[in-house]
Amino acid sequence: MPLLIVAMGIIFLLILIMSLKLNTFVSLIIVSFCVALALGIPLDRIVKSIESGLGGTLGHIALIFGIGAMLGRLIADAGGAQRIAITLINKFGEKNIQWAVVIASFIVGIALFFEVGLVLLIPIVFSIAKQLRVSILHLGVPMASALLVTHGFLPPHPGPTLIAGEYGADIGAVLLYGIAVGIPTMILAGPVFNKLAKKIVPEGFNKTGNIESLGEQKKFDLDETPGFKISVLTAMLPVILMSIATVISMLQQELRWADNTLLSAIQLAGNASVAMLISLLFAIYTMGLARKIAVKELMGSCSSAVASIGMMLLIIGGGGAFKQVLIDGGVGDYVADLFAGTNASPIILAWGVAAILRISLGSATVAAISTAGLVIPTLGQHDVNLALVTLATGAGSAIASHVNDAGFWMIKEYFGLTMKETFCTWTLLSTIVSVAGLCFILLLNTML
Repeated sequence: MPLLIVAMGIIFLLILIMSLKLNTFVSLIIVSFCVALALGIPLDRIVKSIESGLGGTLGHIALIFGIGAMLGRLIADAGGAQRIAITLINKFGEKNIQWAVVIASFIVGIALFFEVGLVLLIPIVFSIAKQLRVSILHLGVPMASALLVTHGFLPPHPGPTLIAGEYGADIGAVLLYGIAVGIPTMILAGPVFNKLAKKIVPEGFNKTGNIESLGEQKKFDLDETPGFKISVLTAMLPVILMSIATVISMLQQELRWADNTLLSAIQLAGNASVAMLISLLFAIYTMGLARKIAVKELMGSCSSAVASIGMMLLIIGGGGAFKQVLIDGGVGDYVADLFAGTNASPIILAWGVAAILRISLGSATVAAISTAGLVIPTLGQHDVNLALVTLATGAGSAIASHVNDAGFWMIKEYFGLTMKETFCTWTLLSTIVSVAGLCFILLLNTML
């Protein structure tokens, strides 16, 4: 009965969003109330459950999410992302242009959220494709694979950051394992899949695309942009700080080092929120003050970045409310009982639940948050690496992007594809990221 209620709730959510065109946040709150009633949560506890889910979710992610948006916008507005892309493309040359796009998109994608990275990199890809006289989709597939991998597997992106907090996983370990899983996944879904995609829909690689809807793009002469090394360092600094803290923590446990002031300082700097704050301050200097840009202009970039993610924060909060209702209503415990005494891996369970919800709901972030409510009660029954469960949830939430996902329509319109061509490129690409990601996570699990 609890799973039937959840299924009906998801169907109701789809009707509200897709048929009635209701705002996603409003739809999530309405469905949370209805599911709470159906699950028998006492009337005087329903609002408290929704508020605690919304507040608890945003309380963990808002700081990282907000600062991450500011950091990405500063790098973009200064031309740092353009410098990274153009420099790598020039170094790799025309023959290896796909690999240059993959690496540039991966570096930029760490600092920028998926939609922002897509909007920023597509004009660069179009420009390069025109200069080299190659198909825009030839460069678009590797770009999209890198952006989707960073979105699904790497903090400070909302999905992995949020789920790490829900599962109690170490965010630094999620980052390190995410890079280990993400790189081979990105290669398979990018340059390798590109060869197959050309055979499946060769006509799609003849399209010229249309980016007029992006409006006038901010263009820089290369000598006006920050240097390549400082741009990469600024984009990668959160990763560097969190990785160092994680490695030091692992060494401390292995070698049984005693706590001291230096180790405590390293752990503080490697905390996700602190690492993001340090990186933002560093970016304000490298992308702004060092280039004689006024603080007022820099703060304008930061303000516009935060304004653009306001609705996304509410949607994430709404997903958190739905997740908490599932937990408080006993759905998670019911799922845990179903799998009690079985050898079903929480990694497989997390991936499967997230995949079903992603296909149903469209939003990878909402699917990941809702998965937590069903999977958390099962974690106590298994000795499992929580960082890998986090990554499995992210992998599941990346699967089969289709018509209920904004990313599907962005790829379709920008690259001028038909529905069939979009399904055979973008939808298939996102499925490869999901399945290959799960395979590499399971492989890593056997090695740890």
